[in-house]
Amino acid sequence: MKYILVIDQGTTSSRAILFNVNGEAVGQAQQEFKQIYPHPGWVEHDPIDILSSVRSVISTALTEARVKHSELIGMGITNQRESIVMWDKQTGEPIYNAIVWQCRRTMSRCIELEEYKEEILKRTGLKLDSYFSASKIEWLLKNVDKAKELLDRNRLCVGTIDTFLMWQLSGGKIYKTDYTNASRTMLYNIHELCWDSMLCDLFGIPKNILPEVCPSSHIYGYTDQEILGFKIPICGVAGDQQSALFGQCCFEKGDLKVTYGTGCFLLMNTGSEAFVSKNGLITSLGCQTNQKPSYVLEGSVFVGGAVIQWLRDELKVISSATESEALARSVENTNGVYLVPAFVGLGAPYWNFEAEGLITGITRGTNKAHITRAALEAIAFEVNDVVEAMKKDIGVDILTIEVDGGAIGNNFLMEFQADISNAYIARPKNKEVTALGAFYLAALELQLFDSLEEIKLKNPIERTFIPNMSKEERETKLKGWNKAIRKASLK
Repeated sequence: MKYILVIDQGTTSSRAILFNVNGEAVGQAQQEFKQIYPHPGWVEHDPIDILSSVRSVISTALTEARVKHSELIGMGITNQRESIVMWDKQTGEPIYNAIVWQCRRTMSRCIELEEYKEEILKRTGLKLDSYFSASKIEWLLKNVDKAKELLDRNRLCVGTIDTFLMWQLSGGKIYKTDYTNASRTMLYNIHELCWDSMLCDLFGIPKNILPEVCPSSHIYGYTDQEILGFKIPICGVAGDQQSALFGQCCFEKGDLKVTYGTGCFLLMNTGSEAFVSKNGLITSLGCQTNQKPSYVLEGSVFVGGAVIQWLRDELKVISSATESEALARSVENTNGVYLVPAFVGLGAPYWNFEAEGLITGITRGTNKAHITRAALEAIAFEVNDVVEAMKKDIGVDILTIEVDGGAIGNNFLMEFQADISNAYIARPKNKEVTALGAFYLAALELQLFDSLEEIKLKNPIERTFIPNMSKEERETKLKGWNKAIRKASLK
């Protein structure tokens, strides 16, 4: 049997998943690593911790699955997006911690550049925000002496996590990234498919230090025999959310997926057309299997599953996340209660960082079941807000939503999502859709599949949730939710 090894490098942990040629996961390993918070609002990772965790999970997954090096035919990588690492081209040593996508240290710099926000949106599809990579790279160049020294000596490398891992695992032979990761840097022109000269000048970043950009399904190079003990091609790379979209087989224009994690990420395939959102969404490049560009609309909900963690850890109304479904079902409705989990403001489509979390509609009869049900409904309401924004942008209805992430096991949430969005909710049999996307990209390059249609046959749906709410009830609930949103948005 032959296998493809996929590295899923996330924000809190690294995983290695082994897939056989049929796309079945036959073994995996996971390892968390330290989160570093040097100052309020700053978030960092030690790149050596990331690299060590990746090498460790590769070894563990191979050992536990009893897969030999000779049985590996390729590698795929999917990674946390926007996070940035700088390292020495000669030694491979990082010169500073990775600045994580969550880090807000450059927020004031982005405010200074407010006059350029429309031009940035036009060129990159992104909102001017410290969430993306450009201002992080600028900060490193301005504040790390070693960066200036290496830049002068033509020894400076910088990249997202995929680039750093490929460099390290290849012994310094691969200095590349893919379109999806490049499109999240706020330096890449998604229309001309190149590093944008104007934006690089704006942030003071020399274009010659940025990696080569390739399609997501592509032979980037080979792992180093001495480093990993085997030499195989790295042939599938994508940022985690685009990889999940591909893993969900959202290959056609209008296909939409929602990932329910700590937050919720919604991505829609818009095909060869780059929509400029008028409804608070951003545009990025999707996974590409050739040089032809593919675009996605994206909306991020800041607080998704985190609201259930909040009920468990702070309010203590549940002892585990799994209890939330039974508790929510123990009452017929929320008894008029709405919960807006704007703990860090509101993301798409509102982008209101001053919004505050609230619970409204409380009466003497309100109990923990009502609040728990309201919390689960809030996740679906938030997702639906983004779905509606996407409908307005592309001008068509959305009939089916593909779902993944930890919260999709909550049947109540899935049922309510179907009802409030008036759409079919398709839950896949294979839950490893982010890693599966990287597997598919690698497998296509290795010619294990003849077409995207063949891939779809390998990815069956476990259950479809069908909308069962009347139009009148839906409109009433949405009216109550919108009222609660307005309250949360008041200064």
